[in-house]
Amino acid sequence: MKKAFITGITGQDGSYLAELLLSKGYEVHGLIRRASTFNTRRIDHIYQDKHNGEKVRLYLHYGDMSATGNLVNLIYSIQPDEIYNLAAQSQVRVSFDMPDYTSDITGLGTIRILEAVRTSGIKARIYQASSSEMFGNAPAPQNEETSFIPQSPYAAAKVYGYWVTRQYREGYGIFASNGILFNHESPRRGETFVTRKITRALANIIAGKQQYLYLGNLDSRRDWGYAPDHIAAMWKMMQYDEPLDLVIGTGESHSPREFLAEAFGYVNMDWEKYVKIDPRYFRPNEVNYLQADWEKARKLLNWEPRVFFKDLVKIMVDADLELAGLQSPGEGSEILKRTHGEWHRWGQQVISMDK
Repeated sequence: MKKAFITGITGQDGSYLAELLLSKGYEVHGLIRRASTFNTRRIDHIYQDKHNGEKVRLYLHYGDMSATGNLVNLIYSIQPDEIYNLAAQSQVRVSFDMPDYTSDITGLGTIRILEAVRTSGIKARIYQASSSEMFGNAPAPQNEETSFIPQSPYAAAKVYGYWVTRQYREGYGIFASNGILFNHESPRRGETFVTRKITRALANIIAGKQQYLYLGNLDSRRDWGYAPDHIAAMWKMMQYDEPLDLVIGTGESHSPREFLAEAFGYVNMDWEKYVKIDPRYFRPNEVNYLQADWEKARKLLNWEPRVFFKDLVKIMVDADLELAGLQSPGEGSEILKRTHGEWHRWGQQVISMDK
């Protein structure tokens, strides 16, 4: 039985990855921070799930990405076959307010994982969660050969993590891959990210709990994909014969303005009546246009996205309407059922692993 260790397991990506790995028969270990309140809501449902009547093979360990000794001890004691480093302070706007913390967790946290593997001597494969924000204002579309021009402390920390991952790979022979994932969303997205902020506010406005939605720049463009699709690419990267640096995205780019039009239009509402611009939400440095050229991932991994922009918006709107106890148009719910059915079958390796 393979073992996997996931940092950031309680986040959107970590929860989907844990589900996928468990469906493939892995023993999964996750790093969580000790807190005065429970922060495991995205993975709590796993403990209610049963796989062939067996106990779910999920173990959570307290720790912190700033504590090198703790990480070394955990990794040595678990002896994982695969390590997925998904932990980060991942809010770009917050990184301007907390640059030192962002650099420590998002940047130096990466080298702590790499050093833990090197010093412990285990033969684990490492996946480093890199980000499209590293490209900054480099011309779109961006691929593996595009230069990094980071425009935030978060992006700069991710660039550090990317290069130190490559250095440990080349200098110490560690199997370490960088997945340069473009924006990926889902009903589990954090509520402060713009996509989820929009869909949650829409539900609250319909429910009469909120009057206006306050946003910043509506014209920056992002490649928004579906989180489970991107997580599938992570796993495929770790099964490849050699470590890779790959761009993962949809090849489409859309603005928050378009997301608003699609989300509010789905329920026959005019978004301009409910949205106000607040200067507090503008970044000191803006990233204007991100769009993935993911052809290399298609060729090497036989991977491609299943959910694109319009369906993604419907999935997220339906989820927040249902969370608010409201009737949804239902299209997004049907898409979600279909994609989750495919997701489960994919986890059982029905889809070919041919490269």
